[in-house]
Amino acid sequence: MPKFNFKDYEVYYEIEGEGRPILFLNGIMMSTASWNTFKNSVISSNTLVRVDFLDQGYSSRMDGITYDHNLQAELLHALIEHLELKHLTIVGVSYGGEVALRHALYYPKDVERLVLANAAAWTSNWLRDIGRAWNAVGKTLDGDAYYDLAIPVIYSSKFYQEKEEWMENRRKVLVPLFSTKAFQERMNRLVNSSESHDIRTEIHKIKHETLVISSLYDCLTPLCEQELIVKELKNAHHVILPHCGHASMYEDPLLFISLVLGFANAKDTKFVI
Repeated sequence: MPKFNFKDYEVYYEIEGEGRPILFLNGIMMSTASWNTFKNSVISSNTLVRVDFLDQGYSSRMDGITYDHNLQAELLHALIEHLELKHLTIVGVSYGGEVALRHALYYPKDVERLVLANAAAWTSNWLRDIGRAWNAVGKTLDGDAYYDLAIPVIYSSKFYQEKEEWMENRRKVLVPLFSTKAFQERMNRLVNSSESHDIRTEIHKIKHETLVISSLYDCLTPLCEQELIVKELKNAHHVILPHCGHASMYEDPLLFISLVLGFANAKDTKFVI
């Protein structure tokens, strides 16, 4: 199980394949295992790098420690140096996209391109209060109640209704996890780490070629949040998925990975007559 030491913590990561590296960053409830669906597509042409943030997966628990996105961004910088990654594309979904933005701002030489899916430049009052509701219900250790509060809004209503069997299988997997004190303590800290996230006054400093992916039916980080990012980034390219909710990589995995690989590997960036 590959880990490296960062400050006083252990960070779990996976690296496999060959070619230009692509580092995938988890959403707040995800882990390295969440990207298994895309493994074969990525390693056919690229080096796939995955990492668990602190308080995720196999990385260190942060019991009794208060932290914010800055610490996770430092972790990424340490990982990139540890693995000596060059010509790197970072793909961040939601929480991971927000950490990716902060990392690119503070460590611009680490990364060549960014893909930001369903991310935001700040934690709005809307998103803050949703997170606080998650934490309040999480304290009850009622896995079903937590699932009913947190999961439906991650998907578009169309997907949620049409994929009933798939969603029921997700419930069977997630409810036991949501009922554990260990998971809820981690989630509580991860949610709290996002409350201070706000780089709206600095985001214009990021100059990397960036693909911003929005979903028309995203209830957590609505389209207006990605439009703000696109407005501020000089080299932003924007794609809106017309049929997805917040978890676009689950709703349309073929389109999601096609966008990621196409953007990460494209060599022709200007039209020449």
